[in-house]
Amino acid sequence: MIQRNLLKTIAIIFAVSSCAVTPPENPDNICSIFKEKRSWYKAAVKTEKRWKLPPYVLMSFIYQESSFQSDAKPEREKLLGFIPWKRPSSAKGFSQALTLTWEDYKDETGNSRANRKNFADSADFIGWYASKGYYQGFERTDARSLYLAYHEGYGGFKKKTYRKKQWLIKVADRVQARSTNYQQQYWGCAKDLEKKRFKIFG
Repeated sequence: MIQRNLLKTIAIIFAVSSCAVTPPENPDNICSIFKEKRSWYKAAVKTEKRWKLPPYVLMSFIYQESSFQSDAKPEREKLLGFIPWKRPSSAKGFSQALTLTWEDYKDETGNSRANRKNFADSADFIGWYASKGYYQGFERTDARSLYLAYHEGYGGFKKKTYRKKQWLIKVADRVQARSTNYQQQYWGCAKDLEKKRFKIFG
């Protein structure tokens, strides 16, 4: 009996681990990512249709926030320089959304079952947050400004709080550079991806 239960436990662990979301093999190429992760492409297209956020901007955000790791969390602070302590924030998942902001998203969109470890939910969250900037004059392709607002909040962006954070400005510049690179790649494979999307999901 004990042996049978042990085998069941091992089987469950194996099943869970085999279903775990792994980062794409080539995170520097958006075409490779979408060809490998077909459901991610579908989620990115859905996000663009709903929130007008281009896939290349979306993916540059997720790359920066979590390196495409579903269970990403901020590193724990060190007590006395070596003892693992609490995490600096409640950020979690693909989008590194804070708990309170995530709850606002769920309440406002009605997506009550949204999970930060789910790619489609995280993509929708980023699109939702970015869309709030369009009414304030943000361009959909301005990944740099959108990312600064994503990090500081739109109120903080208006107050230019990021000016005191040179490290954040450098990160936002990297997000813009990656978005531009992804955009050039995406233009070269968008039609092919769309054909395959209709073939698979149509």
